[in-house]
Amino acid sequence: MISVQSQLEQFPITASAPCRIDSGGTWDIKAMALPFESIRPTTINAALSLRTSVTLSPFKNGFVRISSEGFPHWEECSEDNLQLNSVFGIFFAAISYFGFHGLEVRISSQAPVKSALGGSSTALVALLKALSDLSSTISGKKLSRKEILHLAYYLEDAVSGGSCGLQDHAAAVYGGVNQFIWRYGNSASPFERYSILDRNGQKEFSQRLLVAYSGKSHVSSKTNRKWINDFISGKTRKGWVKVNEIVHQLAYAIGKLDWKAAVELLRQEMEYRRQITPEAMIPVTTILLDKAEDLGCGARFAGAGAGGSFWALGEKDDINSLRKIWANTLETIKGGCVLEARVDPEGVK
Repeated sequence: MISVQSQLEQFPITASAPCRIDSGGTWDIKAMALPFESIRPTTINAALSLRTSVTLSPFKNGFVRISSEGFPHWEECSEDNLQLNSVFGIFFAAISYFGFHGLEVRISSQAPVKSALGGSSTALVALLKALSDLSSTISGKKLSRKEILHLAYYLEDAVSGGSCGLQDHAAAVYGGVNQFIWRYGNSASPFERYSILDRNGQKEFSQRLLVAYSGKSHVSSKTNRKWINDFISGKTRKGWVKVNEIVHQLAYAIGKLDWKAAVELLRQEMEYRRQITPEAMIPVTTILLDKAEDLGCGARFAGAGAGGSFWALGEKDDINSLRKIWANTLETIKGGCVLEARVDPEGVK
C-alpha cells in the first residue's frame, strides 16, 4: 500500500460523472444477455446533467475515510482492513485496487440519494477517474475511459456477487445518448456503442425530457434478482424479448428525431414492463405514468423502479404542461420533486 497523503496535500483531486435515465435496462446483465446474444440484447441510456462528484483529500497515514452526502455516517478503515461488505464497499474496493492509503474520499451528487439514476455506479466511475489522476502523479500512468469502464464494472460486479449490469457505468463514462448492444461472449469488447444523437439532437431531446424523483428511495439488487430469476425460469422471457425488440425500434426513432414514434414506442415498452415487472411501479409512479400518458407523452421508471425516479418523453408543449402537473402531484410527497435535468454530453471528467 502506498501513502498518498503528501501528494494530496499539494494537489487535492476532484472528478465527476453524470447520472442517467434508461430504457431496456436489465438486458445489460450477463445472466440475461449472454445466453441470448443472437437477439442483440440492447439498452438505451441518456446521461443527465445531474452529476456526482468525488474529492480526494489528505488523511492520516495507514487509513482511508469515505463519506457521502445523504448518508448519515462516514466510514474509516485501516489499510489492512478495508471493509468491502460495507455501504461503501465498492469504493473501498477501488482504493484497494490502486493500493492507496492516507486519503479521504468525499462524494456528493446533484441527484437524490438512491434515486435509481445509477448513483453508486456513477460515483464509482468518478472515483476511479480521481484515483487514476492521482496515480498519474506517482507513476505517470492514467487510465483511459475504456479502462475506467472495464474496471468500474468488474469491481462492482464482483463485490455485488455477480448481478451487476454495465449500462450505468457506460453512461457515466461516455455521456450523451447511446444505444448499447451487449455481447459478453466477445472477449475483446462486451458491447457495441452507438451514439444516437449529436449535440443538436441532444438539445432537442432535452427539450422533450422530464425527470422527477418519487420521494421513495430505491434499492435495485433485490428487484433485479427477481427479474433475472423469472427470466431464467422462462416465466417472463417472451415479454423481455418483446421489450428488446421495442427498444431497438426506439433507438432508431430517437436517432431520426422522430419524437412521435419514440413516444409511442416508450409507451409500448411500459405496457410490457407493467406485465413482466409489476414490482417496478408504486402508487405515486403509477399516477405519474397515467398523467403523462393522458397528455400524449410516454413515461418510464428509471433503473429497476420500485420508487426512485421517473422520466417522460413528449412534444415540447406536452412536456411543459406535464411539468406543472407532475410538480403539483409531488408537492405533497416528502422529497418528491421535478428534477432540473438535461442531457450531459461529456461523461466522466
